[in-house]
Amino acid sequence: MSTKTIQAPDAASQWLKSYYFLRAGFSVAWVAAAFTLGKSAPPVAAVLLVAYPAWDAIANILDARRSGGLRANPSQALNAAVSTITAIAVAIALGQGPHAVLAVFGAWAVLSGLFQLATGVRRWRAGAQWAMVLSGAQSALAGGFFIKQAIGTATPGIIDIAPYAAFGAFYFLVSAVWLSVTQARKPMA
Repeated sequence: MSTKTIQAPDAASQWLKSYYFLRAGFSVAWVAAAFTLGKSAPPVAAVLLVAYPAWDAIANILDARRSGGLRANPSQALNAAVSTITAIAVAIALGQGPHAVLAVFGAWAVLSGLFQLATGVRRWRAGAQWAMVLSGAQSALAGGFFIKQAIGTATPGIIDIAPYAAFGAFYFLVSAVWLSVTQARKPMA
């Protein structure tokens, strides 16, 4: 019988796994609320539309602080700033109409996607970052699509944004599961 050296998963990897599960859970709950309450109750949709980028700002700050601080994680610091500004801009755009809201979401999706992509590249060695890089790239592309929709004639709504959040949930879940499997395969201490 052979004995293996057993090591506990490192704290950074444990944090990322928990963080990605948290991000996936929030996004799933947000999508469910958008498709149920948000599509039929405009005040709920308004709260959800402001809450989504606000949560992204909070989540980026939490992760950056657990990962060396905001100075050590400039892409997350910028993402948090852009997401905070976006939450405020969405609140203002709600008074202008759904096209304005979608345009704000589009600009945010482009910027936050690029920052997420940069964070994934910077963290590549942490594992499961390929999904974060793909998510960031897809977010940037979706943002361009939102901007194109915002100048169209069809009236957009929260249901147009919900699939974007669903894809985000998927990518965070993939990363969390990937890290979980990686950790489970490592010898334990």
